[in-house]
Amino acid sequence: MTDGQQNDTARELLPTASGAETRAAVAALLRPRRALALAGFTAMVAATAVGLLTQPLLGRIVDLAADRRPPGMITLPVVLLVAVAVVQGLTTGLGLSLISRLGESVLAQLRERFVERALGLPLERVERAGSGDLTARVTGDVSLIADAVRNALPELARSLLAIVLTLGALALLDWRFLLAALIAVPVQLYTARWYVRNAVPIYTEQRVAVGAQQQQLLDTIGGSATVRAFRLEREHTERVTARSWSAVELTMRGVRLVLRFYSRLHVAEFIGLTAVLVTGFLLVRDGSASIGTATAAALYFHSLFTPVNSALALLDDAQSAGAGLARLVGVAGLPLPPQPERPPVPRDASVTVSGVGHAYRPGHQVLSDVHLDLRPGERVALVGASGAGKTTLAKLVAGIHAPASGTVRLGGVDLTELGPAATGRSVALITQEVHVFAGTLADDLLLARPGASEPELRDALAQVDALGWADALPDALATVVGDGGHRLSSAQTQQLALARLILADPPVAVLDEATAEAGSAGARVLEKAADRAVDGRTALVVAHRLTQAASADRIVVMDAGRVVESGTHDELRSAGGRYAALWEAWSDTRGGKGHGL
Repeated sequence: MTDGQQNDTARELLPTASGAETRAAVAALLRPRRALALAGFTAMVAATAVGLLTQPLLGRIVDLAADRRPPGMITLPVVLLVAVAVVQGLTTGLGLSLISRLGESVLAQLRERFVERALGLPLERVERAGSGDLTARVTGDVSLIADAVRNALPELARSLLAIVLTLGALALLDWRFLLAALIAVPVQLYTARWYVRNAVPIYTEQRVAVGAQQQQLLDTIGGSATVRAFRLEREHTERVTARSWSAVELTMRGVRLVLRFYSRLHVAEFIGLTAVLVTGFLLVRDGSASIGTATAAALYFHSLFTPVNSALALLDDAQSAGAGLARLVGVAGLPLPPQPERPPVPRDASVTVSGVGHAYRPGHQVLSDVHLDLRPGERVALVGASGAGKTTLAKLVAGIHAPASGTVRLGGVDLTELGPAATGRSVALITQEVHVFAGTLADDLLLARPGASEPELRDALAQVDALGWADALPDALATVVGDGGHRLSSAQTQQLALARLILADPPVAVLDEATAEAGSAGARVLEKAADRAVDGRTALVVAHRLTQAASADRIVVMDAGRVVESGTHDELRSAGGRYAALWEAWSDTRGGKGHGL
């Protein structure tokens, strides 16, 4: 895509789910795990209930001391306190492990669904959003949710249970203690509501800003050669700085919000504790409660500080994770591209492009009324200046994009009727940007044909002249390549892609400057390898060098999104048109290095 297509105005971010959609998605994920959720909840209730025996036992010790009872009577409460601690520790550990398992399994399924939908999205949809948006979701958002599942979710569950059961215990001591404790609730609820109302938009904006920042970094670093060539360093640095400061500003707004949040919580604590202490004083003075009971009530309310503050403080993590969860669900909830139950079968490997027009943005036409026919087994080369529309046409033929107007047919069947899966089996696209997956070289090849035998893998490599260097690797086909493994050169990477093409064995192949990254030294080797890889297939080749075009069955010349010439190499040279001019210019400069288009 051009620089203009990368502007913010062209961005169409992937969807973010609403609150109702997010809750519905989480509920659907939890439904098959009801037994695990119930077991975890039961264990946490038991652990919290047992822990609430601590305050009455301490109150009993206070009463025994106040009544000047024999020291031996304290033994039983102390033993019971030890037993409470042991049982609470065991049940808490069990409950936390069950809740963590529940959270991890739900997250794993959500992540799998996200990846499935992301891989199934049309490439043009991802390009409109920018890879930074998708990258931010699959990295930053997933990390936030994972941290919340491993830390915040178990702690929040335990805190909420502790709050509810502690208030119940206060009521059992004396309902007036409960009323005194509830005086702090209005302040806490107001604080929580105020925080949520202000935090949700801030964290949502922050995640979007981080995505925009990552996209700008990808654009600047990925296009560094172009940035330097056109002396755009200052402009791009300013853009990165602006995006970074936007993200920092939103982060600082969040920090200031949290500080105000905690200050209000402290006020609620002091109000509630004062009310409980005053109530205890009045009840003890009237003889309605013992000193030990008042002590237990004060300890109960004091013990609420930690779970209440934890629960409310975890709203901070919950809001961040919730914003990230909504962004994941927004993609995971997208419908998969429709797959025909019984897709029509193409009659042959012919390709027919009829009246095709395409634009990445409204009003910026890239292709206009393009007509092109490829006969079965024919090799057609696309040539033209940069920006002529060659790559776009190649992607339309490969089914990566759907044309805005017109049709692309394979063997008489419209690609939209054929469906993405069947199109992927029938048409293979190889570009100059080939990814080497982390794993053994054999595993990388098996992606194209999972059931291939080692002799078949070696034969595919031999056909593209890659078997020599493959056998020379430290462990031959068992050598780990890709990220963290043996580094392959540009030419070797392209040979690997061509070997995959042979293994996949589609009837139609589209090569979009697949030999461009080899440089002059490896160009001829790759061109021969590409010839062997597409032999017997219908092939559309976006030619980087005119030697590729000259050896094709037919050459199609494009200019400004239209087909302007079509014919064999000799016919077009004799016609004296645009191709003849390109050939003459190339011939004048070919004294050693092939000249690319």
